[in-house]
Amino acid sequence: MTGRAIVVGGGIGGLAAALALHRIGWQAVVLERAAELREIGAGMSQAPNAMRALAELGVGEQARAAGVPTYSAGNLRLPDGRYLQRARPGDPTPLTAFHRADLHRVLLEAVPAGWVRTGAEVTGIQHDQDAVTVTWSGGQASADLLIGADGIRSTVRRLLWPDAPPPRFLGRTAWLGIAEVGTGAFADADGLSGSVTMGPGGYFLIHPISRGRAYWAYVTTADQAGVRYPKEKSETARRLASWHEPIPALIAATTAEAVIHIDICDLDALPTYVRGRVALLGDAAHAMSPDRGQGAGQSIEDAVVLAAALADEPAGAFTVEAALRRYDAERRPRTQATARGARADGRRTTSAAAYRALVTMIRLMPAPLWRKGIAADGNPTWRWQPPHLPSPTTRH
Repeated sequence: MTGRAIVVGGGIGGLAAALALHRIGWQAVVLERAAELREIGAGMSQAPNAMRALAELGVGEQARAAGVPTYSAGNLRLPDGRYLQRARPGDPTPLTAFHRADLHRVLLEAVPAGWVRTGAEVTGIQHDQDAVTVTWSGGQASADLLIGADGIRSTVRRLLWPDAPPPRFLGRTAWLGIAEVGTGAFADADGLSGSVTMGPGGYFLIHPISRGRAYWAYVTTADQAGVRYPKEKSETARRLASWHEPIPALIAATTAEAVIHIDICDLDALPTYVRGRVALLGDAAHAMSPDRGQGAGQSIEDAVVLAAALADEPAGAFTVEAALRRYDAERRPRTQATARGARADGRRTTSAAAYRALVTMIRLMPAPLWRKGIAADGNPTWRWQPPHLPSPTTRH
């Protein structure tokens, strides 16, 4: 059975959902609140699980062309520049780094023309056993399915899960930036090929991204959310002035307007991601801290699994509700476990009290064992395999 869907949210998760629906022969409209469709933020990395999901969506080659291999999992350093672990030249790396806008563009270009509507802020949702009706600024439509992919402060979740608690501040804050490094501007090749520098109470992440740029992020503890500084770039530079190069140079090579300051939040676990003909996806369902690099990747997985559940329901007994129950049963345990793990990792990597023990453990770990752990099949999260999405002509 094919059908019609409304997707709320035009970010990476929403576009992945729309593309997955297109792959199985469904029609969809994507409602994006912003007047202009663009992915905000700076950079990120995608692990093998997400790259396999992108391949199942038919954009694997395009995504790899837009990304850059990053050795951040292999190059672990101290603020004085010493290495705790070091990637070997020529080693394969499981991670691919992107500017968020580049991956967003790959998905947007694959979604059928005319599916995305900007400036569409959802104001009401009605649903029953037959259909879902969505009202937004300037329009209204009914569909067989509604997907809420509208982020951590989801309107869909607020309207249909009114008892769900709001986002939870995790006691950490982050500065993000994109540095224009060009070629030959920085001597530290290892740092610019990707690295993580671990300090007491915080860490600094570097990913190379396309067009001669580098994405960086500094994550540290914070007593309260919402604290901001008149000059965020200067504040970051002050905090990291004594850390090894290329960290000060990367901050200096970032325009003040390109430095983003965010507080890190996640969501308490929901008892279900579905209500009748409505499903939550991505951050709207399971927003998580960035410490495992899985936020966007889990939303792409969600999209593939949801479409597979819709496509695989027996034709004679198909119901949207049954497909969504299957989606919920498959996705909720995995995504909530990933969110718990990310939260725990964030506490460990920014805890001044645990810093010495963590550094000692990493330093003493034999390099071959470390490399085995960060291989493409080195952990259960990365080993995930996507379900196959049959085309409309091959579905039963």
